[in-house]
Amino acid sequence: MLFNSLQYLIFLPLVFALYWGMNHRSLKLQNLLLLAASYYFYACWDWRFLFLLVFSTGLDYYTGLKMKDAHSVRMKKFWFWLSIGINVGFLGIFKYYNFFAESFAELLSGFGFQANLWTLQVILPVGISFYTFHGLSYVIDIYKNRIEPERNIVDYSLFVSYFPLLVAGPIERATHLLPQIKKRRNFDYTKAVDGLRQILWGLFKKVVIADNCANYANVIFENPEAHSGSTLALGAVFFAFQIYGDFSGYSDIALGTSRLFGIELLKNFNYPYFSRDIAEFWRRWHISLSTWFRDYLYIPLGGSQGGTLMKVRNTFIIFLVSGFWHGANWTFIVWGLLNALFIMPSIILNTNRNNLDIVAKGKNFPTIKELIQIILTFGITCFAWIFFRAKDLDAAFNYVKGIFSDTFFNLPHFAGKYYSFGTMFFIFLLIVIEWLDRENNYGLQKFLSKKTKMARWFFYLFLIVFIFIYSGQEQSFIYFQF
Repeated sequence: MLFNSLQYLIFLPLVFALYWGMNHRSLKLQNLLLLAASYYFYACWDWRFLFLLVFSTGLDYYTGLKMKDAHSVRMKKFWFWLSIGINVGFLGIFKYYNFFAESFAELLSGFGFQANLWTLQVILPVGISFYTFHGLSYVIDIYKNRIEPERNIVDYSLFVSYFPLLVAGPIERATHLLPQIKKRRNFDYTKAVDGLRQILWGLFKKVVIADNCANYANVIFENPEAHSGSTLALGAVFFAFQIYGDFSGYSDIALGTSRLFGIELLKNFNYPYFSRDIAEFWRRWHISLSTWFRDYLYIPLGGSQGGTLMKVRNTFIIFLVSGFWHGANWTFIVWGLLNALFIMPSIILNTNRNNLDIVAKGKNFPTIKELIQIILTFGITCFAWIFFRAKDLDAAFNYVKGIFSDTFFNLPHFAGKYYSFGTMFFIFLLIVIEWLDRENNYGLQKFLSKKTKMARWFFYLFLIVFIFIYSGQEQSFIYFQF
């Protein structure tokens, strides 16, 4: 069930009405309804994988209780590593087994040996990387005595399976989400309206920005040999806005949807394309994943406490693991390696925390220096996105080679070029709105706050009309494949 589908347009108001209709009865009933709705939401993708979600939930719930009640450190470690092993094992089998098998076969063939290794003919369970990380953080936090295990199975199951974040995040923490699940919630009209506004903005970014950028990015990436260097560079820019509109749009819809039910989710994007360096970019892009790796991998490895060499080593590990988390393909690993290389100067020079506040805070425009920094950061980010988008390394290197050819200064030309001007206008509109609202939680939050009610509704109608115009063919979200 896609957020941008007619099915979801029926599902959400129905769950909303039932949820608040039983508000006066019982919090337990509300949570049970949300859990049932979440399982139905997931089953709409493929009911056969519902058992995997339920099993993973039950495993981590039971593990948490057993670790708490363990009478020895040895037994606590046993239950901890059992849960970690099974969770990572499932993720490895479904997501990475074929990659390792095929890579090993290619390695053997390089030495003259032919190996026909058995591969799995299964689809990747949607959302497995996200709900697995929910469970892992919960188990780790209990093992480290940071939290107490949750004894209410419905509440814990809802924490793992809550439908707004189930298939593509944000990756929540038990310390943030579980207390909200256990606390009685009252309907707040202001929050609900704000949630609807964020959903609208998310749909605009997905349907109008991302899906239209995808049309032109696909044309260019699928046949790079036929295009000039300037066209290939433009294709990378189209993909940059495609993946941003797609994933941040999903996050906006998820956060807005959850706000309708009185639950606040972690902010996942904070205007990353206004970053002045790569370190700032990664503090603003996919925040829930970046902080997850920071807290559960980077810091346990020693973080930045052991000198420059340790910081360099740990940074490379984090980015390579992050790349591999995104997909079982060498392109993602190289993408992670490139970002590690881009961030390395600031790590070595200890300038990676120079830009903690949003750019030009309290001002209308950035300085010339800040503008140049933003453009350069966006440029190298687009360069890395080429490897993220390419089907394999050969395609990525050929694409890069094509950009840096003698046709780089030619005028871009591709199928649908003139139709793309409308998409470019909407990209410009996106940039303007998010720039003006960059000190708030999302792009449309305060943009029209000083306008008349009629002006606000006119602009909302403008967005809705174009969402319907461009929503003829439902397109899945990019991060569903991860």
